[in-house]
Amino acid sequence: MQSTSTEQMGRVTTTLIITNRLDQGLAERGLMPVESVRTTTLKNVLVDTGATTLCLPANVIAQLGLALLKEVDVATATGFSKARIFEDAKISLCGREGTFECLELPGGTDALIGVIPLEALGIELDLQNQKLIVLPISPNASYLRI
Repeated sequence: MQSTSTEQMGRVTTTLIITNRLDQGLAERGLMPVESVRTTTLKNVLVDTGATTLCLPANVIAQLGLALLKEVDVATATGFSKARIFEDAKISLCGREGTFECLELPGGTDALIGVIPLEALGIELDLQNQKLIVLPISPNASYLRI
């Protein structure tokens, strides 16, 4: 049901598949070969409820060929700084998929996934048991609300 591990108390990590959604769309339309779609699997991605969004190292963003969307100011543990936001990162986690913007981390920093992608995918962090929980989506129960 979930693909998480605990490396140390209070730290939950997971495996995340990330695909360039623009590439995937072009392949679906027959405008590029399916085998040319850029994708990567990242292991030991930190599930960080203190982070807002998906955060990827610069080398992973370059490998995926994600497009720059904008530059923003971000709050970090050491204060405010500038960061770049990239678009069209499709993630697969616990059998769920969604396309998100991602924030570029300084080189050498490990990837992490924040609360916005988790919430959008219907995945919660069970802190007591240190695992991810996939919320229901069925005719009788659904995490989606309108």
